[in-house]
Amino acid sequence: MSDKSIGYWEYFAREVRLSGEAPLYVRLSEGVGATPWLQEMASQVRTGQPPANVLFASVHFLLLRGTEHPLRRHYANLNGGRRLEGEDPFPLFADFCETHRDQLMPLIRSRVTNTNEVGRSGTLNAGFREVARVAGEPLHLIEIGPSAGLNMIWDRYRVRYRRGTEEFLTDLPDAKLTLDVELRGERTPPVGPAPRVASRVGLEMNPVDLTNADDRDWLRALVWPDQVARFARLDAALEIYKDAPPKIIPGNALDLLPDALARVAANEAVCVYHTYVTYQFLPKMRHALYDLLTVAGLRRPVWCLSNEGQSNNENYLTLWRYHDGTKEERMLARTHPHGTWIEWLAN
Repeated sequence: MSDKSIGYWEYFAREVRLSGEAPLYVRLSEGVGATPWLQEMASQVRTGQPPANVLFASVHFLLLRGTEHPLRRHYANLNGGRRLEGEDPFPLFADFCETHRDQLMPLIRSRVTNTNEVGRSGTLNAGFREVARVAGEPLHLIEIGPSAGLNMIWDRYRVRYRRGTEEFLTDLPDAKLTLDVELRGERTPPVGPAPRVASRVGLEMNPVDLTNADDRDWLRALVWPDQVARFARLDAALEIYKDAPPKIIPGNALDLLPDALARVAANEAVCVYHTYVTYQFLPKMRHALYDLLTVAGLRRPVWCLSNEGQSNNENYLTLWRYHDGTKEERMLARTHPHGTWIEWLAN
């Protein structure tokens, strides 16, 4: 939390309000912030997990599974895309939580926010093209915290950048999913053919098993219900994933990373990347990651592409180069947390 003068739930409501895309969760956050017994329920999350995301996803999970309750009519993804006006959803939400407490508590206590937002591949797409330009091809890619791995197959999605009437498309005409990304600013991200990828691997503490119906529905439950387009995008990516699921190694990424880096030949371009992951790291974990990359950079150049969140609902796409004990940083772009827009900053 960046503003210590306000409480957690007020802060969460403010951040969601800034997104301008989830009025339901704004109201529910405000309501929970004034309801101690709901705050107590949400506080039962696993260590390091955000209470709001887990509580809201747990309720959403039961509704997706068919639990009948008047609260359903406030979920746009369950009511045909409508946003219900004139009725406060919070009393219904509180009633749902009280009525279904026994089903909610096991979810709250066990589940984690391993969201896999496919829209972020629209910004990663541009980032990897820049990595290939400066580091060469083919690329060896290592994702930290890939969840289900849907952003590991970023090069199987077509990207359409739009600025007014202008369009700039990546070269993948037969793609089964096209990601639309609004262009802000005057510069245009690199497009054309995707760089060649020699290997890709994910390192994930809590991998999502997409063959498991519970895991698939939990992935859907983490999507905010007002953002209907994200569900269609997720389902399309799940279909693409079936054809060639990437390799994900379960375990602590910081423990697994040295071996993953060592398996790549020193004369090949290697890039570690992560999106909305390290914000959950304790400071000592972030420093440990930087130290690992610095040590690996003593043997050969190591690139790190980061798309992480800041305050005011902004992401920054940043590229680091670790080599000979030094770290060089370049800011590539400002981005929306879900990849809705990008402002390309790099020359």
